[in-house]
Amino acid sequence: MSLATDLIGGVPASRIAAVRTREAAAFAAARPKTKAALESGSAAFLDGVPMLWMKDWPQPFPMLVAEAKGAALIDHDGNRLDDFCLGDTGSMFGHSPEPVARALAEQGAKGLTYMLPTIDALDVGRLLQDIFGPFRWQIATTASDANRFAMRVARAVTGRPKVQFFAGCYHGAVDDALVRNVDGKTVERPGLVGQVVDLAVTSKVVEFNDLPALEAALAEGDVAAVLAEPVMTNCCMVLPDPGYHAELRRLTRKYGTLLIIDETHTISSGLGGYTRTHGLDPDMFVLGKPVAGGLPASVWGMTADLAKRFHDYDAKREAGFSGIGTTLSANPLQFAAMKANLTHVMTAENYAHMEKGAERLALGLANVIQRHGAPWHVVRVGARVEFICQPTPLKNGSESYVAHKPELEKAIHSALVNKGCLIAPFHNMMLVSPATSIEQIDRLIAAFDEITAELMA
Repeated sequence: MSLATDLIGGVPASRIAAVRTREAAAFAAARPKTKAALESGSAAFLDGVPMLWMKDWPQPFPMLVAEAKGAALIDHDGNRLDDFCLGDTGSMFGHSPEPVARALAEQGAKGLTYMLPTIDALDVGRLLQDIFGPFRWQIATTASDANRFAMRVARAVTGRPKVQFFAGCYHGAVDDALVRNVDGKTVERPGLVGQVVDLAVTSKVVEFNDLPALEAALAEGDVAAVLAEPVMTNCCMVLPDPGYHAELRRLTRKYGTLLIIDETHTISSGLGGYTRTHGLDPDMFVLGKPVAGGLPASVWGMTADLAKRFHDYDAKREAGFSGIGTTLSANPLQFAAMKANLTHVMTAENYAHMEKGAERLALGLANVIQRHGAPWHVVRVGARVEFICQPTPLKNGSESYVAHKPELEKAIHSALVNKGCLIAPFHNMMLVSPATSIEQIDRLIAAFDEITAELMA
């Protein structure tokens, strides 16, 4: 098949290539100061960026951000963009919410880290229980760290070595989770850097929504915990089948396996996350990214029963470093930011605004897709919206590998940026924040309409 007629997500590959070339040139032409600054100042960093993910954007060189406020950011050349990426959920409630920024400034004048608690810490503990449930809480700096610590507890109290994951991974960077399902076997995901441990020793993987496969894996009796997102989000979004979570909870209890729910992305579902909104009942609960309004912080909690089991284990273990905790975790800046965020920003009123705006966005994008006959669809979880370049919803993570159309998605992303709309470079993800206006949502829909019309012409 020739390049001219080869279709990717219903679009000729030659047209995608032409759009990408044009949009790359337009991006560069609008950012001469950024390009010059990178050429003169980025050599000190590995591959020219302070974190390698910063090269995952589809533009020819990274954007340098000058400032961000609410749901918009301005780059080094003065270009303003409506921001629907919002730090890939880290700033889900908008950039620098005023109560959080004020709390950080006040605490900054009183000290940055003590390795001791504060009155704010006690207030945060109560707020976490009020909003997310009566868990016994701990504080970490990233959700990946929080999940590592939760997995240690699970293995300690159960005496079992393995953690069960779902193909397609979960949101974070826990080594054990970087696995996929190939012909029913657990293998490491391709492309891992410096991987030397056989992850099948520490992990199991089955497909999301496949209850017989899950039960067969748990029945072997070596799984300490299932670590799951309520909705799979580190691939194209995959929704749970009706009744799936009730069966997941029943099966884990049947086989003596703990259930860890990670809400770092699904916190978009509503106040209290998917767990409270949909009545889930995990043994451990993890939340990172937006819990402190954008400051690096995460929380992980366990039920009172599990806390007692861990206390009994901890009292008997040999003295020494537990492997749980890092020096800068639970610092007073985190508590000041979390207290302000949980009290004044992560509110039912703000969630109502986010939900309404996300519904408008999802319906608008779906209408564009339908009018232009694109073989794509839209999925939404609360304030989180994605378009997927495949006609039907996905059942599991492995299906997402096929659903991804990287070249097509990069062309759409590049065109949206040049039209003043920034979405996440991963999975076509968009978030509506309390600061996001109807006008911003409508601009994104119009920009998506324009590029979709061209691609599907």
